[in-house]
Amino acid sequence: MHLQLDGASLTIEAVVRQAAVGQASRPVLSEVTISPSARRQMENSRALIDRLAEGDDPIYAVNTGVGLLANVRIPRGELDQLQRNVIRSHSVGVGEPLSREVVRAMMLIRANVLAKGFSGIRPLVAERLCDLLNRGVTPVVPSQGSVGASGDLAPLAHMALVLIGEGEAEFEGAIFPGAEALRRAGIEPIDLHPKEGISLINGTQAMLAIGCLELDAAQTLADTADVVSALTLDALRGTPRAFDPRIHEARPHPGQLASAERLRNLLEGSEIRQSHIGCQRVQDAYSLRCIPQVHGPVRDALAEARRVFEIELNSATDNPLVFGDEIVSGGNFHGESLAFQLDFLAIALSALAGISERRVDRLVNPALNEELPPFLAGHAGLESGLMMAQVTAASLVAENSVLAHPASTGSITTSGNKEDFVSMGMTSAVKLQRIVRNTRNVLAIETLAAARALDLLAPLKTSATLEEARTRIRAVSPPIAGDRPFYRDIAALEALIRSGRLAQL
Repeated sequence: MHLQLDGASLTIEAVVRQAAVGQASRPVLSEVTISPSARRQMENSRALIDRLAEGDDPIYAVNTGVGLLANVRIPRGELDQLQRNVIRSHSVGVGEPLSREVVRAMMLIRANVLAKGFSGIRPLVAERLCDLLNRGVTPVVPSQGSVGASGDLAPLAHMALVLIGEGEAEFEGAIFPGAEALRRAGIEPIDLHPKEGISLINGTQAMLAIGCLELDAAQTLADTADVVSALTLDALRGTPRAFDPRIHEARPHPGQLASAERLRNLLEGSEIRQSHIGCQRVQDAYSLRCIPQVHGPVRDALAEARRVFEIELNSATDNPLVFGDEIVSGGNFHGESLAFQLDFLAIALSALAGISERRVDRLVNPALNEELPPFLAGHAGLESGLMMAQVTAASLVAENSVLAHPASTGSITTSGNKEDFVSMGMTSAVKLQRIVRNTRNVLAIETLAAARALDLLAPLKTSATLEEARTRIRAVSPPIAGDRPFYRDIAALEALIRSGRLAQL
């Protein structure tokens, strides 16, 4: 699939697809190029930088130092060296490397931002990023070291190191020095010219890359949670009357409306519901009755994050920026708008996991549910059933509560007090990755428990749609016939959820 970057039309879906290229599920490398119109715009802005570099006026990061050293003038003969030094000196990341998918997404988004033509660099620089993507060269980028302003400096610097033949990169499954990875892929390293080093590292593309990938995963979780919660509600003989459209139209938040409608559709035609239609229970617990009022706000948080991320994908985040015959310094590299959304997503998904764990407890806890055997065990006492699965869910929810503390409230002054208020957005992004994984595992545990509870209600069946969900569940997690090491079931169900096969009902 050919993807042409123009700085204006990149989508989250394209980022997710391109990030996955090279995986077993998407082994064929697709071509990424810079559009002709973007190339012309880049050439026009580059012409101004070339003229200014020959002049005597101080231009930030062109003929001056960076950060607090912006008042230091650089001799004309050392301007190229300045750009190499900026990349080298900013390559100070530590910690576990970012995943291949995140780095590919980061390179794609950075190439698209440069393609807008406001950075004043040669088209060659953005095209070389495309070459890395097209030929499967992935820089090794440590995950820690960014404070989210002036953008993700350290992660982007490690990416840029490989462009100049330094650093390290993965190619065909092995890690090589950057120059060797380029040689094996048939790519020439580039010599950076004035402003090109700073233009490669000023921006929010590391946190945004994680944000796009985790947003996509979170959408799958939100869709899956509706399906799994419907299984649980029916297994507990709950009532769908709380999903009456009149209730939700009286409080018409979009996510709440969507979740309630989906639950109604999922539960329609359930034999289990018909079997207790005349029961005397007046109201279910909040974790059942208020599913739309919790899942719905999660959907709304996802929608707002999508709006912000889509704007950022096609925004100029460099500094300074070129506008016609003028170069202007500003602060578009600041990650606050992304940091807020990444923190909001962490909070929203923590709630999604939290209400799921409460439903697990209602399925297994004999104090809360007298109609199913304790802990869903076949021989309670001899068997512990899913007692400890709920404990694992509780531990994951507790961890999420810690990780959901916002990073965007914790600015620390850097760079000699020049960068005196930063976003900490990369910290928000890295925390979000773990929360997404934890939430997926909590939903996997609820899936395991709900399917077991429905088995115990046989021969009654749930709705046709939810029976299809059970079929997909049982294809990877067979019926429980006694205690077994349930970690294998949880892992298999986590993979099923990650694939989207439960969300697509």
